[in-house]
Amino acid sequence: MKLGSCLLLLMASMSHVVSECLPCRCSSGIVDCSFINLDTQSLPASFSSSTEVIRLDKNKLNSIPSGLLDRLPNLREVHLKHNPWHCDCDILYLRSWLQAQQKRSLYRDVICESPESLKGRVIMYLTEDELVTTCQYWYCNLALVSQLCLCIFIVVQGILLIFVIFSLRRFQRIAREARRTAKELQQNNETYAYDNIPLCSFDRT
Repeated sequence: MKLGSCLLLLMASMSHVVSECLPCRCSSGIVDCSFINLDTQSLPASFSSSTEVIRLDKNKLNSIPSGLLDRLPNLREVHLKHNPWHCDCDILYLRSWLQAQQKRSLYRDVICESPESLKGRVIMYLTEDELVTTCQYWYCNLALVSQLCLCIFIVVQGILLIFVIFSLRRFQRIAREARRTAKELQQNNETYAYDNIPLCSFDRT
């Protein structure tokens, strides 16, 4: 009975490890994701904390999601060569991670494939100013969208203000007419009551 329980537990743990590694291949601390045409979107969302080596070479990666290589205390090296790295804002995380490594000699072949102005440059040695310059268009687009939203907001506020002003004026006009009508009705009632007062005749003896 105990042997059966142990086997079931072992099978469950093995199936968990296999599902965690897909689409890569895992064995004794090594996660092999090379030669499987991985791109940034199809990368595993996380790696086991026991991972020591990750092979990501010879794929279609152009960046690494922020935080993917963090919280791996046993990680010794990551193979990143032969990928079409696009060196813009999205590469800042990988650059920071590479600069924090002690074995920098392992990453001197991790180079930019695009844009043309940075092609062939070692990612680890790129400056932050160079990367920010390559993606300023993104900030410009964001600023343009923000200004457009602000303009729409102001226009909507103006329309609402005009609507409120017209509504108040209409309410005031209706209120004035109501007061005038009430006053006229009151005057008519008073006149009608005065005209219908009976005349009293006094007999003189």
